Amino acid sequence: MKKILVPSILALALGSVSGWAQAQAAAPESSLSFNVGAVSDYRYRGISQSRLKPALQGGFDYALKSGFYVGAWGSSIKWIKDTPGVTKGSTELDLYAGYKGAVGDVSYDVGFLRYEYSGNNYVNYGANANTNEVYGAATFGVVTAKYSHAISNLFGNVGSKNSYYLDLSAAVDLGNGFSLTPHIGYQKIKNVLNDAGSYTDYALTLAKDLGNGLSATVAVVGTDADKDFYTLKGKYNGKTGAVVGLKYAL
Repeated sequence: MKKILVPSILALALGSVSGWAQAQAAAPESSLSFNVGAVSDYRYRGISQSRLKPALQGGFDYALKSGFYVGAWGSSIKWIKDTPGVTKGSTELDLYAGYKGAVGDVSYDVGFLRYEYSGNNYVNYGANANTNEVYGAATFGVVTAKYSHAISNLFGNVGSKNSYYLDLSAAVDLGNGFSLTPHIGYQKIKNVLNDAGSYTDYALTLAKDLGNGLSATVAVVGTDADKDFYTLKGKYNGKTGAVVGLKYAL
């Protein structure tokens, strides 16, 4: 269970090789950026993390001209405390580090991501919710393919180490500050009875650059996730729905 990328914390599209090379030549030795925003429903891999309710989010990124980067991103959540027997865990903090580069016409991004749920006692239900993943992505033109692999239990599911997520998306520039991002993904959770934790998700996101660091998004998000497995407090967190977001970055 995790974050809808509206907007994503890991921007993978580096553009064409020539554009990337020019940017490298003109870029400062390092850069530091910040972002803060809100969404009407915090979806990650199609699953609501906030019980279909709004969430506040924010983070920062520090990048070197060489391609190395580190960052942190956080959000309010509800899914941990919504789980029977669990009483602690109302925030998510993602800590990540990686490297971006290009080979020929293909740009790539590889790294490590830690999902930290401070003080969570999800072990009362399964395993500790804190999760470690490694990831790799490749971009050709407007299309990005990404693979994420859990090197720990995945989001509190016992025995779920080596679970994985496959992600295919495209970033289409519509002009006048508008962009369109279609997405489809597949989450595999190992060692869940009857494979109930695994599912396909999809999204179509329209974004608008409002200028001065402000951007807005509206997305249609859905899944074919098992209703029993992904229902908490009477809410099916994988249902199809619309999500709107507003973000300020500097």
